[in-house]
Amino acid sequence: MGLFQDIVKKTLTLDGAMGTMIQRHVLTEEDFRGQRFKDHSVALKGNNDLLCITRPDIIEDIHLQYFEAGADIVETNTFNAQQISMEDYALTDCIKEVNTAAVACARNARDKYYLKHGTKDKKYIAGAVGPTSKTTSLSPDVNNPAFRAVTYDQLHAAYFEQIETLIDAGVDAILIETIFDTLNAKAAFHAALDVLDKKKLTPITRENPEGNIALMASGTITDAAGRTLSGQTAAAFAISLSHLPLFSIGFNCALGADQLLPHVKELKKHTSAFISAYPNAGLPNALGQYDETPEIMAKKINAFLEDNGVQIIGGCCGTTPDHICSIHHLVENQYSKS
Repeated sequence: MGLFQDIVKKTLTLDGAMGTMIQRHVLTEEDFRGQRFKDHSVALKGNNDLLCITRPDIIEDIHLQYFEAGADIVETNTFNAQQISMEDYALTDCIKEVNTAAVACARNARDKYYLKHGTKDKKYIAGAVGPTSKTTSLSPDVNNPAFRAVTYDQLHAAYFEQIETLIDAGVDAILIETIFDTLNAKAAFHAALDVLDKKKLTPITRENPEGNIALMASGTITDAAGRTLSGQTAAAFAISLSHLPLFSIGFNCALGADQLLPHVKELKKHTSAFISAYPNAGLPNALGQYDETPEIMAKKINAFLEDNGVQIIGGCCGTTPDHICSIHHLVENQYSKS
């Protein structure tokens, strides 16, 4: 049984927030450095992806908690693991090492889950690819609208290295997520397709269910008007990526479930790909914390399943294994009634 065969049977549950779970450990600079980077010249605290090398025990345990909570898919801890973001930490020579270690953490967690529960319920690993810290559609200099801090070719090269490493390490999908600039995403998908072509692999789609790797897109709506940071509506976002062989397309982050729902509904009108959604646990409070309980969030998620046919559902900022467990039970109840 593969990813396509599973998703046509039932809604798949995605994991929750990696960053939220890492924050629970209150880690120090020494945790991020470990022995491998103890003499590094730049401060490393906050580089969560690096923990795949220096504290793999923590990352592996977080993945395992999400598997135990009912997640069918977990995302690798690689949101910033490419040249452009890692440049801030002077770690551009460690891209392959970080991504390989990240997949190993997820695969080790999956192996432990299978050892305990058997392999009847197949579990999948999505290689998480973030938007980078730079944008090709907007100028960071208000006095020079034509200026760009990065080129398309630079993005393509950075994404190619990351995605090739993730695929070589054994992921089942590439999840290009938190897309705020669709041109960045196009560079990422261009790189992904080039990697697949190089390795003579094919993307999994409705038209090609026996493909090798699922390509997943997830944008982020940043305001109540329903636009991405670079100004696209949900419809424009979907149409801009309609030429790609996508397994799924959806939204994550920035908004809670009730605020995100109408934009997911609009997205569905403009694509034949499977639909995904993983909202935040509500909107942040004055201290930047997320107050929505697993029970409250699950009630709001119900609307995505009953009325709007979302096939991949999970959680973003503020969500924990308890949130994913509640969502998983919601999905299981839906599946048992069908």
